[in-house]
Amino acid sequence: MDPGRPAPPAGTERDAHRIIPLTTISGRPRKGRSQRTARLPRWVVKAISPLLLILLWYVASAAGWLSSNTLAPPQKVIAKAGELLATGELQQAILASAQRVGLGLFFGVTAALVAALIAGLFKVGEDIIDAPIQMLRTVPVVGLIPLLIIWFGIGDQPKLILIALGVFFPLYLNLFAGIRGTDPALVEAGRTLGLNKAGLIRHVILPAAVPSGLVGLRYSIGVSWLILVFAETINATTGIGFLVNTAREFFETDTIVLCLVLYAVLGLLADLFVRLLERVLLAWRPSFTGT
Repeated sequence: MDPGRPAPPAGTERDAHRIIPLTTISGRPRKGRSQRTARLPRWVVKAISPLLLILLWYVASAAGWLSSNTLAPPQKVIAKAGELLATGELQQAILASAQRVGLGLFFGVTAALVAALIAGLFKVGEDIIDAPIQMLRTVPVVGLIPLLIIWFGIGDQPKLILIALGVFFPLYLNLFAGIRGTDPALVEAGRTLGLNKAGLIRHVILPAAVPSGLVGLRYSIGVSWLILVFAETINATTGIGFLVNTAREFFETDTIVLCLVLYAVLGLLADLFVRLLERVLLAWRPSFTGT
């Protein structure tokens, strides 16, 4: 310090090197770009792309780029939906298809749970069960339709078996992988705490396998609606597939598009149910939700 210069007030030199917070300048914390920008609700963002597709479809139909014989315009599809609702055919078809998917899911999920638990928890079970399942899952499920008709006739049994088979394999594979993918450190910690084999299965292995099992369930539900499209071609007299087959014979593209939209909406609702189930069952498990 220069001896001729008057000494600064106490604490000035020390405070000169101190970083002044932004709050002392503006009086309030400085907001980041994401906080300054008002963001749209997520449901609005999710609805933008479907609405744009519908708008593009409407414009293409109105401009004559799409013939009504090739693809019916949106307004004609909506009118057809109102007509089928008025006659009750649409409600009956949705109920029949939902019942088939529900029963097929029940049988397929039950069989997959039992098989995955036996093969995943026991080496002997894996040796007996896993190899045949790995061979059978490479067989096209739709290719079994002729045999199922010969074995079970043209009633609902072949349809339910097809759906159950389509549901079985994704859930079995994911649940088996979840059981075998349990962290060995968690198993060892459970043994250290005095858990027996049943306690390890209940408190360690099964909770660790739940995330993989729910992923398999989401795949299975999606597959169930895809298989239903083929299953309802087997001499169906009710259901969404029956409406599609009837409309195909008369070149009614509005009914066909309406049924495809119904398949998509019902599949989406089922997927939302599984996501809700994930939030309930996996509340203890933090996960990355995007940036």
